[in-house]
Amino acid sequence: MAKLALSIAICDYDRVRPLKTGEVQIDGADPVFMSLEPEEIFFRGFRHQEFDVCELSLSSFTVKTSVNDCPYVGVPVFPSRAFRHTSIYRRTDRGINTPADLKGRRIGTPEYQLTANVWARAILEDEYGVKPSDITWVRGGMDTPGRIEKITLQLGDDVKLENAPEGTTLNGLLEAGEIDGLVGPRAPACFEAGDPRVDWLWPDPVAVATDWFKRTKLFPIMHVLGVRRTLVEQHPWLPAALLKAFEKSKQLALIKLADTSATKVTLPFVEESLRGARLLMGRDFWPYGYASNKATLEAFLGYHHRQGLSQRLVGVTELFHPSTLEAHKI
Repeated sequence: MAKLALSIAICDYDRVRPLKTGEVQIDGADPVFMSLEPEEIFFRGFRHQEFDVCELSLSSFTVKTSVNDCPYVGVPVFPSRAFRHTSIYRRTDRGINTPADLKGRRIGTPEYQLTANVWARAILEDEYGVKPSDITWVRGGMDTPGRIEKITLQLGDDVKLENAPEGTTLNGLLEAGEIDGLVGPRAPACFEAGDPRVDWLWPDPVAVATDWFKRTKLFPIMHVLGVRRTLVEQHPWLPAALLKAFEKSKQLALIKLADTSATKVTLPFVEESLRGARLLMGRDFWPYGYASNKATLEAFLGYHHRQGLSQRLVGVTELFHPSTLEAHKI
C-alpha cells in the first residue's frame, strides 16, 4: 500500500533534523519537508491552510480553538520553547530601570497576540504588577512596514493598541526614540548592532529567568504541531504516528548534542550548558506529550484568556487529538 504523502512546514531545528534526513520515519507516511521561517509558516498556515502538517503559534492556535474555527488539530509536540525574559527591550535613556517603569510607556510589538508576548505580559503582570493596560502598545513590522495580525482579535476596551505610522518599522521607531521599548520574539536590529541606547529590560535576563523557573517550573511553550483537520478525519492514525516520530527525532538529537567527542553545535561550552540545563530542569528538559506539559499549558491558557485573546478559557485537552493524550506501554 502506498504511503500517505505529507507536506510538512517546520523550521530547521536540530530536534527535527533526524526526520528530515530520514533517520527517523513517520509510520505510514512519505513526508516532504519545507524549512521556512515561523512568520511565513504561520501566515500561510492560518490564512490559507497550505500545509498538511506544520508548526503553529500556540497563541494563534488557541485563539482559533476558542471560537471552534481552527483548521488544524494539535499534536503535543512543541518545536519551539523559550524563556521570554530576553524578549523585553528598553531605551536606556528614558529612566526605565525596573519593570514598573514601563507603566505609561509606548512599547512596540510585532503582533499583540504573539505567543512570546503573551508570556512576556504574564511575567510583567504576575511578577511586577505591570498590567497590559498600563502600556500603550504600538503594532508594526520589525524590519518591514505594514505587518498585520495574522488572525482577527477582539480585545477589551482597556487595551491601548495602535498601529505604527505608515511606512515605519518598530526597529526604526525604537532607534529614533519614538517608542520607549519593544516586546517580541526577535531582537531589534539596533540592539543586535550594539546601539547603547537599547538594551534588555533586565541586565541579566538569564538569571531572572532561572529564578522564575525555579519558582514556577514553567518552560514556556511557543509553538505546537498541527495537522490539517480534514486530513485527520480521513486518517485518524496520523496524529499518534507524528507524536511517536517527533519524539524519536528529539531523543536522537539530544544523544548527538551530548556527544562531546566532536561537538555538533557551533558554540563553545555546549557540554557545560547541557549539563546546567539538566541540573536545573531535569534530564528531559524539552518534553513532548500531554501529561508532561499539562501544567505549563494550563498556565498559558489562563494567561491567554485573562489577556482577552481567547473568548473563553480553553481546556488543555481541547488542543489535541484524543489519540495523542495517552500512549501504550510495554
